[in-house]
Amino acid sequence: MKDYSILIYFVSSIIFCLTILLISNFLGTRRTSTNKNLPFESGIYSYGSSNSNFFVQFYLIVLFFVIFDTESLYLYTWSISIRDTSWLGFFESLLFIFTLSISFFYIIKLNTFNFNEKS
Repeated sequence: MKDYSILIYFVSSIIFCLTILLISNFLGTRRTSTNKNLPFESGIYSYGSSNSNFFVQFYLIVLFFVIFDTESLYLYTWSISIRDTSWLGFFESLLFIFTLSISFFYIIKLNTFNFNEKS
């Protein structure tokens, strides 16, 4: 029975999901109106076009911020556990900082932060 426990779990979860979908399909009401086709979010009806132009550089800056910000969390956990990790953890964190520095200088070399130049 232990060998088949994960298989039983997957099969039962698929059967459960399909059962819920079928029940909601048969018991759910189907009404159409013009108000149901309007986008509505946070109590405000949308207006205007949803197509707006953003520069790719803004997305890249946000992406780089998220990447470097989450990596700073790793450094924070290393700094908290510095006594437990001793010198090996210290050298690993130095290697990590060195890798971050190389990637940051590579990003600068690619002119990602230069908004004046059209790419």
